[in-house]
Amino acid sequence: MKPGNPKVPPEWSDHADCRAVLQVLDRIGDKWTVMVVGALSEGPMRFNAIMRTVDGVSHRMLTITLRGLEADGLVKRTAYATIPPKVEYELTMLGRSLIDPLTALAGWARRNRPAMAAARAQFEAARAKVDEA
Repeated sequence: MKPGNPKVPPEWSDHADCRAVLQVLDRIGDKWTVMVVGALSEGPMRFNAIMRTVDGVSHRMLTITLRGLEADGLVKRTAYATIPPKVEYELTMLGRSLIDPLTALAGWARRNRPAMAAARAQFEAARAKVDEA
């Protein structure tokens, strides 16, 4: 990125700011976080309901993901003093504010995935020719 490029936000050339953004992307950009936020966007859910909704997540990964989201203030865990105990998870206001950006990113991914797949195929074909030579 060239300094002074009008298309590049000035904060992108600030390495400390980029590191801060990367820390947030590490939290919200993993597969299970995106899927859990998507599941909870419909409203509060119990652990087993989240497990059924988030296809393929293990008990351990869901526990780790929910704890991380709770620690970062994106999910609220509410335990009810009932027999048997009942625990619900729901997005906080901060967590709900993540829905629109994730929806926009999902739309971008759907629109651009074919172009990316074509570019990858073209790249790999060119690479194969170089490797043959």
